[in-house]
Amino acid sequence: MSRWDFAMPAAVLTTSTQTVAPGADTPRAHTAGVDPACGPLARVSGDDLRVPLVQGGTARYANFDYAASAPALAQVTDRLQDLLPYYASVHRGAGYASRVSTECYESARGSVARFLDACDDQVVVFTRNTTDSLNLLAACVPGETVVLDIEHHANFLPWTRNGRRVVTAARTVAETLIRLEAELAARPAALLAITGASNVTGEVLPVAEVAALAHRHGARLLCDAAQLAPHRRISLRDSGIDYLAFSGHKLYAPFGAGVLVGRRDWLDAARPYLAGGGAVREVTADDARWACAPQRHEAGSPNVLGAAAIAAACDALAAIDADAQLAHERALTERLRSGLCAIAGVRTLRVFADCADCADCVGIVAFTVDGAEPGQVAAYLSAEHGIGVRDGRFCAHPLLARLGVGAALRASIGLGTTAEQVDRLVEAVARFVEAGAGWNYAQVGGHWNPVPETRPLTVGATAGAAPCVG
Repeated sequence: MSRWDFAMPAAVLTTSTQTVAPGADTPRAHTAGVDPACGPLARVSGDDLRVPLVQGGTARYANFDYAASAPALAQVTDRLQDLLPYYASVHRGAGYASRVSTECYESARGSVARFLDACDDQVVVFTRNTTDSLNLLAACVPGETVVLDIEHHANFLPWTRNGRRVVTAARTVAETLIRLEAELAARPAALLAITGASNVTGEVLPVAEVAALAHRHGARLLCDAAQLAPHRRISLRDSGIDYLAFSGHKLYAPFGAGVLVGRRDWLDAARPYLAGGGAVREVTADDARWACAPQRHEAGSPNVLGAAAIAAACDALAAIDADAQLAHERALTERLRSGLCAIAGVRTLRVFADCADCADCVGIVAFTVDGAEPGQVAAYLSAEHGIGVRDGRFCAHPLLARLGVGAALRASIGLGTTAEQVDRLVEAVARFVEAGAGWNYAQVGGHWNPVPETRPLTVGATAGAAPCVG
């Protein structure tokens, strides 16, 4: 089977049917017969979701907010449905359900370790998310940490406790690496902490090269892989990464769980991240003997469903052909970027001049529309076209300031994205530039909302209640 022959629903090769009011979005006709690489690569939750439009009617939801929270893979939700009847206390029960839950929780570490090709001396610690993982590691680092000024806040703010040194990223990746090396050569540091892929622009840094650079000067490397892990295969063994963190909710797994994987010695030497049951071997009235990592940093009842979801996502992603995933992402990202760049007044954002094409980026495109507030454009896309994008500063304020914008829009691509969805987004942005919004919008509580809001914004037991507009 060639890299282009993976199976997909026949529907992606034709335009989708929508029930919409006059003026609502319709797919561009040229999506018929698109390259198979532009179809969905996997089933995700909500891939058949239809959403109401303010002008009446519905549209099939086009999700371009994968970088914030990716929808769960079907394999993940299936795994959780299988596990739920056995959901019970972990590590603390003799009953059969507890034994099953404990085995599921502990075996999840193996799935994560295999997915990342972890080294023998690296342990898997389950946390709440990437931010939690990096704060945990920050309490373990025995010295200063060097970071770039383009980081997500999760990889920028925690390092102040032992001394944070900020290096200004240059206009190219090559020059940025020279600056990092100069900083580490000038004064030793314990850790160099970098993003694997920018959550704003999608640009990928050469982590293996950065790891070698750090090691030359006696530092270890932490990779914030929240955006990298869902898009690229990572080998901790081959890359030389010492510590890596990611979030389950960005890796197609629901529930609040994340991962910190890294070398044991710092984790064993540090005080427990939380003091409590599960992190100890023995407690007296005057003292405590702490367990080794990973249990040392996992006090309290663990999130077995979150760990199981991450493990299922790791197993599912590992089973996808890497070439097929890369081809899918590059085709759609280039389609999106070129489509937006063809619209007058739309500017896509980049940090590095030598990240010249989509080969150096994951599926994230940030952009601005001249003369328009990003929040208003995002509200318009959602309310009138059933398209979800992100707007704001993306928890990367220093980077947005460097790029010279107060806020931006961000469209991010995942395994369930199709060419038809990309074309709908481009067409909707072009329509906004040409004719403006077809509905009134105003800021309510700091957020842009359609006025009036005609869509019900509640589901399930509360459906039918007054729409939330705050």
